[in-house]
Amino acid sequence: MTMAIAAILLTIGIPSFRYVTNSNRIAGEVNGLLGDLQFARSEAIKEGRSITVCVSNDQATCANSTTWNSGWIVWADVNNNNRVDGSEVLLRVQTPFTSTDTFNASNNVSTIIFNREGYATGIANGTVIALHDATNTSVWTRCLAVTLIGQMTTQLAGTTFNGLTCS
Repeated sequence: MTMAIAAILLTIGIPSFRYVTNSNRIAGEVNGLLGDLQFARSEAIKEGRSITVCVSNDQATCANSTTWNSGWIVWADVNNNNRVDGSEVLLRVQTPFTSTDTFNASNNVSTIIFNREGYATGIANGTVIALHDATNTSVWTRCLAVTLIGQMTTQLAGTTFNGLTCS
């Protein structure tokens, strides 16, 4: 009898646990980039100079890649040469994801720069960075939409915000 009750509880509990862990992991990943982009925008306005967020494979320099799951850095490009130089300090660093999730940007965006007014430059007319889990199931897909005016929002698969669709 005890084994039957345990089997029933495990049958019900394991799928729920998987949903909770996937949901929390994906929310953490997309919110990590959202938080760093919001930080970069606020620092750009506060400091009155451009702040850059870019994909980084080594957590020290920008990479020419649109795979944000390999990590990113936030820094102030004091001399506006689009490179992290010795005198420029990294403000935030995100290490690569430990999961097999993919986080790819539309429009080949590997860098987002916020100018002193908080507008996003270095991107096309709006960008969607889509996060997919290893199964590429739309239930787990989340997107981060960034507009040229610096507005950012997270989206579920299939939703549209300011003309930017999460897919």
